[in-house]
Amino acid sequence: MLRFSIVISIMVLFFMSSCSPKVAKEVVKEEKKEVKKVDNEPRPTPCTMFKDLEDGEDVKGMFFIFHNFLKTNEYDQALEYWSPAVRLAPGANGRMKYHFDDGIKIFKHYYGIEKDPAKRKSLIDSINWIYDKRLECFGDEAYVLGRKAFDFYYYFNKDVSQDEIFDMFAKAVDAKKEKTDYFVINPFSKMIYDRFVGGKLDTLDAKRYANHMINAIKYGTEHCKGTECQAWDMIKDYAPKLLDNFEAIKGFYPCEYYSTKYLDIFEKGKNSCDTVNLVHRKLMWGGCDISDIAYAELRILISGKCYVAPPEPGPLRKAYNAYNEGNFKEAVKNFEIFVNKTDDVEKKAKYLYMIAKIYYRDLKNFGLSRKYALKAAKLKSGWGEPYLLIGKLYASSGPICGPGRGWDSQIVTWPAIDKFKYAKKIDPSIAKEANKLIRSYQRFMPIIDEIFLRKYKEGQKFKVGCWINETTTIRAAKK
Repeated sequence: MLRFSIVISIMVLFFMSSCSPKVAKEVVKEEKKEVKKVDNEPRPTPCTMFKDLEDGEDVKGMFFIFHNFLKTNEYDQALEYWSPAVRLAPGANGRMKYHFDDGIKIFKHYYGIEKDPAKRKSLIDSINWIYDKRLECFGDEAYVLGRKAFDFYYYFNKDVSQDEIFDMFAKAVDAKKEKTDYFVINPFSKMIYDRFVGGKLDTLDAKRYANHMINAIKYGTEHCKGTECQAWDMIKDYAPKLLDNFEAIKGFYPCEYYSTKYLDIFEKGKNSCDTVNLVHRKLMWGGCDISDIAYAELRILISGKCYVAPPEPGPLRKAYNAYNEGNFKEAVKNFEIFVNKTDDVEKKAKYLYMIAKIYYRDLKNFGLSRKYALKAAKLKSGWGEPYLLIGKLYASSGPICGPGRGWDSQIVTWPAIDKFKYAKKIDPSIAKEANKLIRSYQRFMPIIDEIFLRKYKEGQKFKVGCWINETTTIRAAKK
């Protein structure tokens, strides 16, 4: 293994031109001797290129050598050639930029095995140099900031503050808006959500960035080409689900958001009155004008086939009126008043479960949803639906409890499946739905290699944290 002292000595070469004016002059003077005369054609980069050097072909060969060493994960040998090659010709041939990606890969390797915080900090300095040099040579600041923030978020977050990472993402997004690069979407969506919940991001900024993410997902999926479309497909499975949680804040999204999202749901499920009523409530919550011609068919169904007669006057009628108008907090308040007044245990259970569903589907408060689902379940034995709901809460927590991929986002499937299995055990009538959910989420569990890598084994007890805080059993994904 390359000793850290060698890495440091190589890093010194990186910073020679920026740490001391005297040294910088010497470096420029030394490189001037190597530069050969070229024609006056426009330069694709201000940085030194192969064609600028007397021994440019030799340096080009060094690029080939370090790139090949990296293919076989021979990091020490790769760094031996990478460092002088990139120092001499950071502009390469004026087009290719893979040498910067290779440099990140090299230092990512050393960072991953380094235990000393001070030495890791020095490696971060080298990574910063690589990104700064790439920006100097090829521009595209928003792209470079996005890539840098992505790497810092996923690989170097032990030594880079969340504030610094967020600011890099934010600058990239502010510059590109709906054309934001795909690799920014998932981690930045997670940071928007976490910082808002943690009180570090005000509603105005959270609103602005969340809308940028939604617009970027729409634009990216509509304009992507080739393999990039696969990345956008993965993004659609994560970021939108996380950003949906902001629906709980009235006025956070404009009517256009609700109209675009829920009219599509309406078109696919208008034969179901549950879907019709859901769409109506969401449009009302979003401040949409239901008299608009775009909602004509919805209005016909709400007043006809899917009409539900209101209950007798009292808190239950007030609750349903508020619910149907999209006033979810008022609905919860009145359902709870009814539950506290009635002596009918069946109705208590029914409306406690109704409150649980509102907190899950509309107000996006998973903790309170679970609380009311459990209250409902205690009042009615052999009832599986509240446990199915809790399982869905857990299964939906991947974006909240993790970065959208990997271990932390996958392990929530274990307690979710536990709840689905328990639900069908006590209530055979919901076995079909429970089995469907189990099959669906089994494929999202961690793979066996990931379990072994973390020194666990299948069948072992494991406590899932986040808001779930339940002990479960480790299982590997089913192929």
